[in-house]
Amino acid sequence: MTKSLNYSSYLQLDKLLALQSPLSDGPEHDELLFIVIHQVYELWFKQLLHEVTGLRTALTLCDEPRMRDLLKRIRTILKTLVSQVDILETMTPVSFDSFRHRLESSSGFQSVQFRLLEFALGKRSQKSVEMHAPDSQAYKALRDAIATPSIYELFLVYLKNTGYKIPDNAINIDRTQTTRSNPHIHPILVDIYHNDPDRSQVCELLVDVDEGLQEWRYRHVKMVERTIGVKTGTGGSAGAAYLQTTLFAPMFPDLWEVRNQF
Repeated sequence: MTKSLNYSSYLQLDKLLALQSPLSDGPEHDELLFIVIHQVYELWFKQLLHEVTGLRTALTLCDEPRMRDLLKRIRTILKTLVSQVDILETMTPVSFDSFRHRLESSSGFQSVQFRLLEFALGKRSQKSVEMHAPDSQAYKALRDAIATPSIYELFLVYLKNTGYKIPDNAINIDRTQTTRSNPHIHPILVDIYHNDPDRSQVCELLVDVDEGLQEWRYRHVKMVERTIGVKTGTGGSAGAAYLQTTLFAPMFPDLWEVRNQF
């Protein structure tokens, strides 16, 4: 007789709750919190990538209601990522230091899912791909992602498909580089904001997502500074010093720069 599905079996809770394995002696009380928070982050990154895949389809189909729904969901998930920093900051520097050495070479900098999210939104570099062994799954995933149009590219194609004269040099770009401002786009965006409420709403939702990611970066930096100061990060990364270089760099620079022209 087949066992009926229930809450625990549907969510595979036996497997899920067995995935938290503190390494410290005792173990140290806060190591479980550290593991759970970062595993939850990875689950949210997985969901964000799922929503981005749906957004790609909506942009390709010029499905504006679906675009708006997905952008609102992405924005809300990013707000949740920010709020989780509050929980992590309840861990004191002393409690983190009690098990930090056991992390060895592991670092959040190594999160492939977060890098895939950055690539999808337009923050790209070939160096990020080459950090991984060519025969690794991470290398292949990032290689494929860097060759795929970003959300902003697809947004511009969507505008072109709905009648706007988007120049080819705004769409046919070097995908190994982070999205750069294109002044030829600015008059088009200004016109949209003044005369096209439906598309201006999509623009503002993209800005919401961009701002949400910048907010998460800021909270992440301050959390690292609060926990380890200016020391080298786990895994030998530059820690807060590196994270500070990522602040206030928009994913969609055109949508910010046109605000000077309203």
